[in-house]
Amino acid sequence: MPLIDTLLKRGEIDKKIADEFKKKIESDEITEEELLIKEKVLPEEELFQMKSKELGIPLVKSLPKDISQEILEFIPRDSAEHYRMCPISKKDKKLIIAMVYPENLKAQEALNFLSRQKNFSYSVVLITISEFQEYLKQYQSLGREVRMALQELEQQLQATPGEKISTSSLDIVKHKGEAPISKTVAVMLKHAVEGHASDIHVEPSREKTRIRFRLDGILHSSLFLPREVHPSIVARIKIVSKLKIDESRIPQDGRFSVIINGQSIDFRVSTFPTTLGEKVVMRVLNPANKLDKLEDLGLEASNLKLIKKAIQEPYGMILSTGPTGSGKTTTLYVILERLNKDGVNIVTLEDPVEYFIEGVSQSQIKPEIGYTFATGLRHILRQDPDIIMVGEIRDKETANLATHAALTGHIVLSTLHTNNAIGAIPRLTDLGVKPFLLPSTITVVMAQRLLRRLCPHCKKKVRPSVAIGKFIRDEIAKFPAKINEEYRFNKDFWIWEPAGCSQCGGKGYSGRTAVFEVLSMTKELADIILTNFIREEVEKEANRQGMITMRQDGVLKLLKGETSVDEVVRVTSEG
Repeated sequence: MPLIDTLLKRGEIDKKIADEFKKKIESDEITEEELLIKEKVLPEEELFQMKSKELGIPLVKSLPKDISQEILEFIPRDSAEHYRMCPISKKDKKLIIAMVYPENLKAQEALNFLSRQKNFSYSVVLITISEFQEYLKQYQSLGREVRMALQELEQQLQATPGEKISTSSLDIVKHKGEAPISKTVAVMLKHAVEGHASDIHVEPSREKTRIRFRLDGILHSSLFLPREVHPSIVARIKIVSKLKIDESRIPQDGRFSVIINGQSIDFRVSTFPTTLGEKVVMRVLNPANKLDKLEDLGLEASNLKLIKKAIQEPYGMILSTGPTGSGKTTTLYVILERLNKDGVNIVTLEDPVEYFIEGVSQSQIKPEIGYTFATGLRHILRQDPDIIMVGEIRDKETANLATHAALTGHIVLSTLHTNNAIGAIPRLTDLGVKPFLLPSTITVVMAQRLLRRLCPHCKKKVRPSVAIGKFIRDEIAKFPAKINEEYRFNKDFWIWEPAGCSQCGGKGYSGRTAVFEVLSMTKELADIILTNFIREEVEKEANRQGMITMRQDGVLKLLKGETSVDEVVRVTSEG
């Protein structure tokens, strides 16, 4: 029975809507599953659970992440994409074939033909549209292109009679295997950019090399390569990054640029020696992903007003705090873009320079030759700057020089590694800055973390459970009075959860946003710092200012449908 008829029978749609849907399917050449998901009649997973019961075929909710090339080759990619079916595993000498439309007679005929041609038996399971799209994206296209390159490499490594071929990394990459190894690396880079990955991890193990992409902050295995090509892959990356190819005992850092789909993309490279070989991590620096507005970062309401006010001040220090990978540098770049005008001289010290900003003098420190943040700061002050960005305050000398620069009429932007905004003050005093200088120096301190955004195409609205409802109400109860007055929270509220669709690759999330807490320097805070810094007193002052914590900012984004409870708890559990 068609799904539309099942929904009509269950009373979830009426006959008029059912007839309209059937006409659309005929005129638009769309499947009923695609239409029902598009019209948001049911979440995709619920729809396919219903289909599973109708057909009596088990539904596979998620596919394995390490499908071997041997299994993939049973069904050609073109056939897999056309008929929406894919081999996912082998059990008792029988292939498990996942199909979106197992009821489709043409798909059944194609599968029977392939089973006879390639001599395999099979059993069928059901798979959702979004999970199938994820399968194609993460395995088939990437794996097929790399497989072709590796086959070419194997052919080139076949020595002709009497000829001896060196298999050192350098010789394979530069002479006998340049094209296929280059292709393999190029395919990895291309798929990372097209899949919006932020990082690529190339990791050696005892039996194979694992390639992982970081998507929206989470690492996903994307490909497994034969262990013997690992040195060649690493050597190729080193060559394009201008690193020492014959040095594998110590870590190295470099960068390179390539044109992908007409866009120049920078890659920041870091190698790291392990007991099984060198691991390589490449940060993808795509200019297309740059944010232009403070609002795009996740700043809103009172937090946004405080930051806008701070960057209008003629001098002072603006600090961004948080762990590595929390988006601190991105926030400072957005502020720099806003401050970047013809009438000002902006100079930066970075480690490393991530994105290039037209009109800003950006300098990368090189500690190995004595060019540190502290050394650079001394020289920057002779460059007649109006605005200075210091990548990180990590030692006593840098802290004091940055403080001096802020006191002498400069806007200073920098980062600190602290868990929250309040922690920046004792951190600076630990680094040797005199407490009496802080009120005159600091304009604002912001702490931040990154969390995943819910996919706007498939997120589902639900009533919170009793436990989740209590968690949210407890956080709301702690909100400063100003925030409660501004938002006037309802006792009865909804939240949103991830569902998964073809737009987000079945993950339920698409992109990231940040949660913030922003502490402003006020007369009351200055008095606390100058008399006796007691954390509880600072927290009271922060509450009086109307400062919301990162967790509370996460709850606000949760109630607006931007993220999920799981993300808020995961990201703010240490804050």
